[in-house]
Amino acid sequence: MIEYENLRKSNEPFYAEYQNIFSGILESGWFVLGNSVKNFEEEFARFVTMPHAIGVANGLDALILALRVLNFEAGSEILVPSNTYIATILSILQCRLKPVLIEPDIQTYNINPQKIEEAITKKTKAIMVVHLYGKACEMDTVTTLARKYHLEVIEDCAQSHGAMFKGKMTGSFGIGAFSFYPTKNLGCLGDGGAVTTSDEDFARNIRMYRNYGSEKKYYNETIGVNSRLDEIQAGFLSVKLKHLQRITEHKRKLASLYQQGLKEDFITPQVHPDYFDVFHIYNVRHPKRDGLKEFLLKNEIKTEIHYPVPPHKQKAMEGIFGKQEFPIADEIHATTLSLPISFGTTESEVLKVIEVMNKF
Repeated sequence: MIEYENLRKSNEPFYAEYQNIFSGILESGWFVLGNSVKNFEEEFARFVTMPHAIGVANGLDALILALRVLNFEAGSEILVPSNTYIATILSILQCRLKPVLIEPDIQTYNINPQKIEEAITKKTKAIMVVHLYGKACEMDTVTTLARKYHLEVIEDCAQSHGAMFKGKMTGSFGIGAFSFYPTKNLGCLGDGGAVTTSDEDFARNIRMYRNYGSEKKYYNETIGVNSRLDEIQAGFLSVKLKHLQRITEHKRKLASLYQQGLKEDFITPQVHPDYFDVFHIYNVRHPKRDGLKEFLLKNEIKTEIHYPVPPHKQKAMEGIFGKQEFPIADEIHATTLSLPISFGTTESEVLKVIEVMNKF
């Protein structure tokens, strides 16, 4: 059986380093907001080319904390792609703000920059882009519109560690929100997240907010939460960050095999020199997606669907978007299929997947 994702296999090359990190933290006796978190934050900030990176408990919290520190008035509008993962929209709702869905570009699956300006109103406060599947958004138009209308740019970078647009890292165009969930290219062995920013005051406020609103122990300046990246996960992430280039190169190699080997029956990811893609997910589209998924499973190949239900059709979203229709999001969610492309996936396995798919 070719697994879609085998986390034991993907992490096996780092076991010895993980054990050293764990032993050192265990012996230190310091498990929350210590040197491991501080060191990883500094390393990750350098990687993203931003002055500040603040570790938090998970990717959803990274988005929520960013919005709460921005302190928009309740009911303010946040523009967000209609085909994103539900967490992006949950962060907006959790902060009593209004998500305004923008259809994606059918070629890139990211927010269509040509549809943003027509959705901007007096209540619009931010554009929340999502660098989906490991491809950066087209950020020239986004940042130009943000300047024109005095909007914040929030980047959901949960799937884009190391992805670039025109040589610039995702997470460095505005306020970055990262997830380190175990399946990510830069994934820890549990939950974790980070916020990146160039604003020193904003970074200070995120640090306080994640820690009960406190900068000095037992002295609380604001009503905060407990959302801290723990020492052990930070230590593991420092290990993984050293190997991220190797992980990315492996996934890009597997993606190139798919690009070259799959028949034209399948709609494969768009590749363009302006974009450095890291292929957190390698998705294809096909009108008979469900039949394709079943065919592959019968041939001992596991796949995933990212995602089977668009946000506006989720039960949890009933009544939020009214009778609005989002046909491009519907089309993507009905036809997309994610193929094996993890760090633990081998080139021979990908060649086997290609061989089987081309028989469908």
